[in-house]
Order: sequence, then C-alpha cells, then structure tokens
Amino acid sequence: MKHASRGASRLLVPLLVAVLSLVARLAAEPVPLQRVVELALSHGTTVAAAGADEQRAYAAYRETRDQYIPQFAVGSGLGKSYGFPLSLEGAAPAILNVTTQSAVINPSLRDFVRAAKTDWQATTVQTKEQRNQLIQDAVLSYAELSKWEGSLQHLQQEQDDALKMEQIVNQRIQEGVDSELARNQARLTTARVRYRMAEARGAMDVLRNRLEQMTGLPASAIETVPQSIPTLPDTRRDDDLASKAVQVSPAVLAADTRAIAQAFRARGEHRALWPTADFAGQYALLSTTLANYQQFFTAGSFQRHNGTFGLVLRFPFLNESQRARARAADAEALRAKKDAQAARNQVSEGTLKLQRAVEQLSAAEEVAYLEYQVSQSNLQAVQVRADAGTASLHDVEDARSQANQRYDALQDANFELQRGRLALLRATGDLEAWVGGSK
Repeated sequence: MKHASRGASRLLVPLLVAVLSLVARLAAEPVPLQRVVELALSHGTTVAAAGADEQRAYAAYRETRDQYIPQFAVGSGLGKSYGFPLSLEGAAPAILNVTTQSAVINPSLRDFVRAAKTDWQATTVQTKEQRNQLIQDAVLSYAELSKWEGSLQHLQQEQDDALKMEQIVNQRIQEGVDSELARNQARLTTARVRYRMAEARGAMDVLRNRLEQMTGLPASAIETVPQSIPTLPDTRRDDDLASKAVQVSPAVLAADTRAIAQAFRARGEHRALWPTADFAGQYALLSTTLANYQQFFTAGSFQRHNGTFGLVLRFPFLNESQRARARAADAEALRAKKDAQAARNQVSEGTLKLQRAVEQLSAAEEVAYLEYQVSQSNLQAVQVRADAGTASLHDVEDARSQANQRYDALQDANFELQRGRLALLRATGDLEAWVGGSK
C-alpha cells in the first residue's frame, strides 16, 4: 500500500508539470530572433550608455572648437570709490560692462580641436562595439533558450519512459522476477531525469529573465522560434579571417583613433610655445556720481561711454613647464601608438585561436552526432533482440539511457559550436548582417 501511494504521487508530479507547461506555452508569445535583437538594441542599457558617452565627447569637441567664436559677457561693476577709482576684478567701476574675447591665431588650439574631434570619432567606434556585444549576448541567450526548450521536451519523454519502467519493475518485483536492486536502479534513472529537468527549467528561467531585461518583454511571454535562427556559415581552414578581423575590429579602430588623437594633442602641447593672437574688446558705461572720475580728469575730457577693441598678441619665449608638458604628451602619444599595435596583434591572434577552436568544436559536434546515431542503432537492435526474447528488459533500458546521454551530449556540442561561430562572426564584422537574414 505504501509503495502504491508512492507510485501514485510520482504519477501526479509529471501530470502537474505537463499541465503547468501547457499553461506556460499558451501564455507565451513566439518571438523570432530578429525581433529579439531589434528590441534589445532599442531597449538595451549598454547601447544607451555608449550613446551618452558619444554625446559627451561631441560636447567636449564643441567646447574646444567654439573658442574661435567670440564670447560675450554683460555685467555691472557699480561701487563707491574714494580717491582714484581703482578697478573691480580687473575692470573700472561701471554701470554697464560688456566684454568679448575669441581666439584668432592659435596653432595649439587648432591641434587640440583636432584631438577632441578624433576622440569623438573614437566614441562612435566604441558605440559600434557595444552594439555588437549586445547583439551577440541577445543571440546567445536566444539560442541557449531554444536549446533548453528542445531538451525539456525530450526530457519529458524520458521521464514518461522512466516512470513506465519503474512501474514495470514494481510489477516484476511483486511477481518475484526482479530484486529490490532493480527498483532502486529504476528510481535512480527517474531521479536523474528529474534532476536534468530541474536544471533545464532553471536555465530557462534565467535566460528568459535575461531576455526580459534586454528586450522589455515579460519573461513569461517569451518563447523561441528555432526556425528563425539562420544557419551559421562554415569556415575553411585557409580563410584569412585574422586579417579581416583586424581591418573591421572596432577595438583596433578605436585604438588607432585614440593614437591619432594623442598625436594631435602632443603636437598641440609643442605649439603652445608658438605666438598667438586673440581678439578682445570691452565697453563700459561709467557713472558720474558713484565713482569720482571727474576729479582726476581735466574739464571736458571725461567720457561716460568707453570702448577698447583689438588684438592681443603673445610671444612665449621662456616656459620650461610647458616644454616638460609637451615631452610628457610625446610619451603618451608613443604609448597610444604601441597600444594600437598591441590591440591589432591581440585581435589577430584571438581570431586565429577562435577559428581553430571552431574547427575543433565542429569535429567534436560530428563525433557527438555519430555517437548518438550509434546509440540509436544499438537501441533499435536491443529492442529487436528483446522482442525475440534474447535480450532482457534491463538491456533495453540501459541502451535507452545511453541513447539519452548521447542526445544530451549532442545538444551541448551543437550549442558550443554555435557559440564559437557566433563569436567568429562578431570578430569578422558579419554578425549584424547574419542576424538580418533571420525571419
């Protein structure tokens, strides 16, 4: 009676799981891969943060460039004076004071503007890198979720088979055919299936939550469409993907751009020792009552309206501090140039390693596929022998268990190959175009 209650409870568990799975599937919305990527790009926080960095760099460029545009300041310097009217913050006491200033000839500033513009261009490259990273994360999460969804369906069939086998073993024990060891082995098989199902459901929950954060879709409403994942292209061993990756890599482009910007900045520091010319002007409306100007001017020479406009010329001839700063900028420019070369070497080597790893993963996937086919053929052969009476029920169950293990190994190998090929597509700059081919 006790065993019967346990068996009934074990039958109710998969029934409840099937009902909950059916309800979840009815509530879920099949979302193709391309739609997930589009939502991730419009909703993702990393791309928005990269866009903010790009706007900040553009504002810094405008701040430097706009020094050539005259700047005006309007104010007042009212105050009571005793004796000769001294200046207030560099200007005579006045009712109205207007000042203007702008750069006219400044070789150093010209190079600093070029450096700021190049830095802004570097941030646009980094935005592209963040975009590619987001696309890869979205595709990997989607592909892994699709893998677990397929595995869960297979595991549910495994669980049904394991429960049937457990019932048969219980009947055989009652008939005195099998021992208690057979019951424990059958229960162990069922427990292993339940463990893998729990693992699959946990992974699916995590992946759906990740896709929810990326896309804004409710996690419970996300269901993959495996047919929407385009076929990943094969690679040949003699393909020079490393050179292609170096040419299109955002990391290399950003490093090169930063090196150019640093070179402009170093040249600007040297040109800070060159002569400069700035335009400057000032207008002041002086007071006749608050400040005693008339006591210090001859009769009729005092003017309330005063203005000064002209060029301010500077000829630096001794500035050792600026020379030291220029030498430091040269060292930074050299460091940036070497960092760019290191980035180029790193991308080339990393792409080559990735290409060779994909070749190994492809071979491993083929091995897993053949092992699965062999296990399926072995299962069929054992089933035929069991029908003929030359093989036992446990031989069939062992063959089925081995086939299930080979199926899980094939799914893992297939996903690892997908992961490697997706990383290779990103390295060669073809990831977004490949996603665009999805339906």
